[in-house]
Amino acid sequence: MPRHVVLIGLPGAGKTTIGRLLAERLRAPFVDPDAIIVRKAQKPVTRIFAEDGETTFRALELETMRAVLAGPPSVIAPGGGWGAQPGVLKDTRAVAFLVYIRTMALTAAKRAGVEGNRPLLVGEDPVEKMRILLKEREAFYLEADAEVKADVKSAALLADEIAVLARAHAGWA
Repeated sequence: MPRHVVLIGLPGAGKTTIGRLLAERLRAPFVDPDAIIVRKAQKPVTRIFAEDGETTFRALELETMRAVLAGPPSVIAPGGGWGAQPGVLKDTRAVAFLVYIRTMALTAAKRAGVEGNRPLLVGEDPVEKMRILLKEREAFYLEADAEVKADVKSAALLADEIAVLARAHAGWA
């Protein structure tokens, strides 16, 4: 039985784009926990942060991820902050193969800036904020089972690379 494949990394690393392509390659469901949270809360993540605070969002995120991880094996692309919460990756490892989508702060900031829906990047120098997030979160991200470097490779190439890893280490056919 395959394990979930959970993609972690900075906002803008490409988790969702790569995740959708990876799910196609593995013939697996793709799950975007932020989309589930937005549907349940009936407001975008930026409004949840603004109106309810980051603590409330993180609680919703943990609850959503617990539910998703209890479901059928999937490719999951949680928000960049999920994997940087103490104990989360250790608790997830039993049911999931964790892949760190590694990018430089500059690359992630450029990609994240295109969408403009990243609550932790609003109103600040995005590159500097991304450097701070990387510094705060990278020790957690490095706990992943595998790492792929995503600065120069296309999302399709990265999905191919992760599919090989998922077949070798997470029971996918």
